[in-house]
Amino acid sequence: MYLQMQRNNVRTRLKQRPAVIERDISPMAIKSTLQELCSLSHKPGSDTACLKGLYTIMAARLLNRAWQLSQIGKSPCLKDFLTSRSTCHQIRSINTPLARTRSTVTDPNQRPVPGGSQARRLPGNQLSEDELMMKEMVAKFAKEQISPLVREMDEKGETDMGIIQALFDNGLMGTEIPEVYGGPAASFFQSNIIIEELAKVDASIAVCNDVHNTLVTTLILQHGTEEQKRKYFPRLMTDTVGSFCLSEANAGSDAFALESKAIQDGDFYFISGSKMWITSAAFAGVFLVMANVDLSAGYRGITTFIVDRDTEGLTVGKKEDKLGLRASPTCEVHFDNVRVHKSQILGQIGHGYKYAISMLNEGRIGIAAQMVGLAQGALDNTIPYLMERKQFKQPLWDFQAVQHQVAHLSTQVEVARIMTYNAARMKDAGLPIVKEAAMAKYFSSEVATLVTSRCVELMGGVGFTKDYPIEKYYRDCKAGCIYEGASNIQLNTIAKCLQAELATGN
Repeated sequence: MYLQMQRNNVRTRLKQRPAVIERDISPMAIKSTLQELCSLSHKPGSDTACLKGLYTIMAARLLNRAWQLSQIGKSPCLKDFLTSRSTCHQIRSINTPLARTRSTVTDPNQRPVPGGSQARRLPGNQLSEDELMMKEMVAKFAKEQISPLVREMDEKGETDMGIIQALFDNGLMGTEIPEVYGGPAASFFQSNIIIEELAKVDASIAVCNDVHNTLVTTLILQHGTEEQKRKYFPRLMTDTVGSFCLSEANAGSDAFALESKAIQDGDFYFISGSKMWITSAAFAGVFLVMANVDLSAGYRGITTFIVDRDTEGLTVGKKEDKLGLRASPTCEVHFDNVRVHKSQILGQIGHGYKYAISMLNEGRIGIAAQMVGLAQGALDNTIPYLMERKQFKQPLWDFQAVQHQVAHLSTQVEVARIMTYNAARMKDAGLPIVKEAAMAKYFSSEVATLVTSRCVELMGGVGFTKDYPIEKYYRDCKAGCIYEGASNIQLNTIAKCLQAELATGN
C-alpha cells in the first residue's frame, strides 16, 4: 500500500513537468523533496526499483533548479545541502545519466557530451560509470517488465500498452528533451544504449522507443518553435507516442518521390495522401508528416507538419501482418483533406527533405543499436543452453567447433557495437556521421542476420521451435536490412562518401 501511494504521488508530480521547473519553488521545498527521493530510492521491495527512473527524472529537474538558486546566491541552505558529503552520496545513489546534476546547460537545444569528459577519454566500446548505471537500470526494467510478455505480444501481433506506459513512467521516452522543458536531457548516445538494452529482450519495443526518441522528439527539438516544444514535449514525455510518416507506396528507397500533398488556403493547409510502413501508428498520438506543398518543385517542396491523431480526416488503416517485429504495429495512415494550421509546420517550408535526411542518419544509428542488442540477446540465450545441453556424454560447449563458432559470432557483435557507439558519440560531438551511420547500420544488420541464423543452428531442433526465443530473434532481425534504408542503399551511401573523400583528399 505504501509503495502504491508513493507511485501515485510521483506520477502526479511528473505530470506537472513544465510547472515543476517554471514556478518559483521554495528552496526548503526543493530540499525536502530531494531528501524524500533519496529515501524512496532506498526503500526495500522490488517495486521500488521500477520507480527508480521516476525518482531520477524528478531529481534531475529539482537538482537543476536547486543548483541554479544556489549559484545565484538565493539560497545558502541549498548550497550547503548540495555540497555536503552525505547529500552527494545519497543523490549519486539514485542518479543515472538521465539525471545530470549541477547542469550548466542554459541553451535548451544544447546536448551534453555523453558521460561528460570521462566519456571522451573512454575507448569506443566502454561506458562511463553513469552510462553503465543507466544500462543496468534499463536491462533490469526490460527483464522484469517486458520479458514476461514477449511471447504473448508476438503471437497476438499486438503491443501491451502497459509496457508503453511503463516506458514513459520510467523516463525512457523523450529522453533527449532538455531540462528546461522538464526532460532528462540525455544524449543521443545514451538514447542508443536504451535502444540496445530493450532490443536484447524485444526488438518490437525497442523500435517504438527508437522512433519516438531519435526521430520524433529530436526533430521537434531541432526545428520546432518554442510554442511547439511547450505544447508537445510534456505529452511526448508523459503518455503520447510519436510516429514518423515518410514512406509511401511509391516512395520507399526513393524516399522523396512523395505523392502526399499539402494545399494552402489562407492560414491553413489541407493534407491529402497515404503513408505506408508507419511504425507505432496503431497507438501514436502525434504524427510528423512529410507532404509536398509544391509538386512542381519536386523534393524541394517537401514540408514537415505536426498532426495530432484526433485531427479530422486522419485515419489509421491496415496493420501489416509481418514476419518479425510483430508486436510493433506497422500501419497505413491516410490523410483525407486533413486541415492543419500553418503553426503546425515544423521548421521551414520546403526543408522537409533536409530534415528527413538528417533524421534518417540518426535513425540508422538507432537501427544499428537495435541490431546489436538483438544479436547480443540471441547469444545470451544460446550460450547457457550450449553449456547445459549434453551430447556424446559432454556439454555441447565443450566441443571446440562450437566454441569457435560462438567466439566468431561474439567478435562480430562486439565490432558492430563499437561501430555503433562510435557513430553515436560522433553525432553527440557534432561531427559528420553520414558514412559512419550507414556503415553501422549495414554491418550491424548483417551481423544480426548471421548471429541469429547460427544460433538457431547451434540450438538444433529446439532453436526452430517457439518454446525458445531464438526463432523470434531470427525473424525480427530481417527488418534491420530493410527499413530506414535497405542494405544496398547503405552501400551506395558509403561508396558516395568514399568517392567524395577521395576527391577532396580527406
